[in-house]
Amino acid sequence: MSDEKNMIKVLKFEGHYDHWRELMENLLKAKGLWGMIERGHVEPLDGNMLNDNQRALLDEARMQDYQVKHYLFQAINRTVFEQILDRSTSKIIWDSMEKKFGGNEKVKKAMRNSLRREFELLEMKKDETIEDYFGRVTSIANKLRTNGEEMKDRVIVEKILRTLSDPFTYVVISIEESHDIEEMSVDELQGTLSMHEKKFDREKREDVDQVLQVEDKFVTKFGRGRGSSYRGRGRGRGGSSRGGGRSNYNKTTIECYKCHNLGHFQYECPEWNKEVNYAVSEEEDEFLLMAEVGDEQDIKDIWYIDSGCSNHMCKEENMFSSLDKTFSHTVKLGNNNRLQVRGKGNVKFNWKGTIYTITDVYFIRELKSNLLSVGQF
Repeated sequence: MSDEKNMIKVLKFEGHYDHWRELMENLLKAKGLWGMIERGHVEPLDGNMLNDNQRALLDEARMQDYQVKHYLFQAINRTVFEQILDRSTSKIIWDSMEKKFGGNEKVKKAMRNSLRREFELLEMKKDETIEDYFGRVTSIANKLRTNGEEMKDRVIVEKILRTLSDPFTYVVISIEESHDIEEMSVDELQGTLSMHEKKFDREKREDVDQVLQVEDKFVTKFGRGRGSSYRGRGRGRGGSSRGGGRSNYNKTTIECYKCHNLGHFQYECPEWNKEVNYAVSEEEDEFLLMAEVGDEQDIKDIWYIDSGCSNHMCKEENMFSSLDKTFSHTVKLGNNNRLQVRGKGNVKFNWKGTIYTITDVYFIRELKSNLLSVGQF
């Protein structure tokens, strides 16, 4: 049994006291020796007469104290060893390490205040994964615990639920309604959110595949062209591509989206530099998917499906089934001017006998045509 104890691997103290202390405490508790640190060992005064039972207990206490000192001497190097002047008992050695490397209460209090501020300011970044965010939160929570702060799982769970990024909003509502947050562990929450994160990633891949399928459908029907992210009021259909179109075009049948004359694409239009109607991107190769939705006999009902547009946008106030005019925002134009968003609401339209409701649509009176954002879908 003694040989087995001597073979125990003890963590060397390398300056990270809080980490070392926690592991050493766990080791001593596992060996039933933590009492030597809590109570200490005191030798009886000279001249005290001990009976056989008291002498046996004293011998056992001495042996336990030697064992704890053995572990401590294994953990500290010669430089630290020589800084400890009194090495008579394991408790004296432990307390000396605590005073030299653990920091006093004022230092710990200042550290707790700093960590509390850091903890409160934590928020999940837009492209951060659940695993990475949990790592940041629990790292600070563990530092607070090390410095004497009581950090219950409930506090960490509530903090994370308050600060997740927007895609998890409905997941948070579902968790709060179906779980007892008071009893939920951090690990349980991470497992639940990781499952939803994988579902989001799968849905994104499916959405990309669907957009590509729709693109191929409309390219097959209408062809490709090059131009800005906004097509004005023209009846023509098309979109941009990287490096040119897939088909050979007879330009005599091509209608320009800028001047609406035949014979050239919009990017070739001589009128293009005179006025810029609208552009959401300055990148030359911005991908665009566009198709008309609605009754072509009524211009105001035409909707363009646009992959370059960041939000659904409508220019006709009477088309909104509900409209929040307190919402205010601006949209940047290609000529660096801005259009005022005068509200946000829901729009209904009839397509092939089916009524569709589009939510979170911007109301911009100055628009040339209505836009449906692929990204927002």
